[in-house]
Amino acid sequence: MKVLLLFTILLLISFCTPIEKHPFEDGVWIDLTHNYSTETLYWPTSDTWQMDTVFVGETDGGYYYEAFKFSTAEHGGTHLDSPIHFSEGKKTVDQLSIDQLTGFAVVIDVSDKVNENRDYQILPDDIKEWEVEHGSVPNGSILLFHTGIGTYWPDAEAYLGTTLRGVEGVANLSFPGIHPDAAQWIVDNRAVKAVGLDTPSLDYGKSTEYMTHRILFEQNIPGFENVANLEKLPTMGAYIIALPMKIKDGSGAPVRIVANIAN
Repeated sequence: MKVLLLFTILLLISFCTPIEKHPFEDGVWIDLTHNYSTETLYWPTSDTWQMDTVFVGETDGGYYYEAFKFSTAEHGGTHLDSPIHFSEGKKTVDQLSIDQLTGFAVVIDVSDKVNENRDYQILPDDIKEWEVEHGSVPNGSILLFHTGIGTYWPDAEAYLGTTLRGVEGVANLSFPGIHPDAAQWIVDNRAVKAVGLDTPSLDYGKSTEYMTHRILFEQNIPGFENVANLEKLPTMGAYIIALPMKIKDGSGAPVRIVANIAN
């Protein structure tokens, strides 16, 4: 009888105990990822998105069925650049930990400067000016730069600066990026998990040496490119989850990036 009474009391306590809310339950989710489709923008020398039908319709068994196959370059659309992309021996896509691809974001808005010069390169002073108002970029942050160029997606002329393809297209690229001096300042002074922005490349469009990639990737700091909807994020407080297709030995991969903003 005592055992039954004790069991009843414990059962009542378990039903009366409030269920703890998940930390994301009351937040708002923002998708920072562009769709993959025939409109997806790629580097002028890359193969573009292709999606072929395997089967669509009613099967011999009498039920409806859809299946497709697709092909894509690693570096196109909203994607991750793994450090090995520009730094021999550094991490491949599958070697990046989930911890490094998730964390609180810092968003630095440089869109006013880009409005004046679409080939603007983000400088150490842009980060320092942000820190004067908000404090130092916290260790373990995912550092994102909002240039405003992302609002032009998927208009190739407005976003890439050219509709030309191949080598001629590369020569005519025009969009902002991160100056190598800023990349060096970041690795020397702040401990960030990853860096991203709403443009086709961490380096600006007219770069020929891609020093920003090389500086960041040498320190195993991956990059996110063609990030969408950065204008919807607060300057601090959004939690980023950026999980790429886990391609073994990959130098890059399509990535689904989302942000949770607490209410």
